[in-house]
Amino acid sequence: MPAFDNALFEVLRFAVLALGAWATVDAIIRPAAGYVATGKLTKPAWVAITAIATLVVWLSGVVSFLGLPAVVGIVVYLVDVRPALRGLQSGNSSW
Repeated sequence: MPAFDNALFEVLRFAVLALGAWATVDAIIRPAAGYVATGKLTKPAWVAITAIATLVVWLSGVVSFLGLPAVVGIVVYLVDVRPALRGLQSGNSSW
């Protein structure tokens, strides 16, 4: 059974790495003024959070002392900051 566990953790790791890379690229391409307009942290802060979190997951894995907070940072960007920025760009300020 350890082989299955290791394979599952590797699949999780690569999935989170892909999400982290996507979040980092998305944070880079969004305009800096949008972060301030939505009341979120600044663009450099979110780029750093997502990039460092992706690096941490790559080096230590998903289920580790630093890996779990890194996953949380990536997920917060994708489910909170990104929709707010997209809503601002599309003119929907009700978000």
